[in-house]
Amino acid sequence: MGSNGHMTMLGTAVLVGSILATAMASGLLYSFAHSVMPGLGTLDDREFLTAFQRIDAAIYNPWMMSTFVGSPVLTVAALVLYLLDGNGAVGWLAVALVLTIATVIITGAVHLPLNAATQDAAPEFLDAGRLRSRFETRWVRWNVVRTVTSIGSLAALCGALLAGR
Repeated sequence: MGSNGHMTMLGTAVLVGSILATAMASGLLYSFAHSVMPGLGTLDDREFLTAFQRIDAAIYNPWMMSTFVGSPVLTVAALVLYLLDGNGAVGWLAVALVLTIATVIITGAVHLPLNAATQDAAPEFLDAGRLRSRFETRWVRWNVVRTVTSIGSLAALCGALLAGR
């Protein structure tokens, strides 16, 4: 197998890794949109904030962070490898990267500050009703947006895999 064959195998392996990381991140966001937040929404203000705070604290672990960070990193690596290979999947990878970056930006600009405010208020949650009203609607709305960008990225990565064949 020539060097181009090795590049193709490496590019495919990195692309598959990107697909897996993005699928796991998308699944997490999708689960929050369709089960976690609706379930928490049935709780009173203090219970809601306490439950969310504990979930948020638990989510900061090496496995979750490597998945969330791995998605854009592996997508960039796949894009570079496919650019070097001159493969037709580059367009799909560029779309995937834009959508993955959008997911990360939304998380950093909206979710992390809201999560931090909840962590800062724990465990007392003084004025829980006011905190929840500032938090819940915005967090849920933007989670739906980042769920869409993340799933869109996953779809584009699958398009890249099919185009690269």
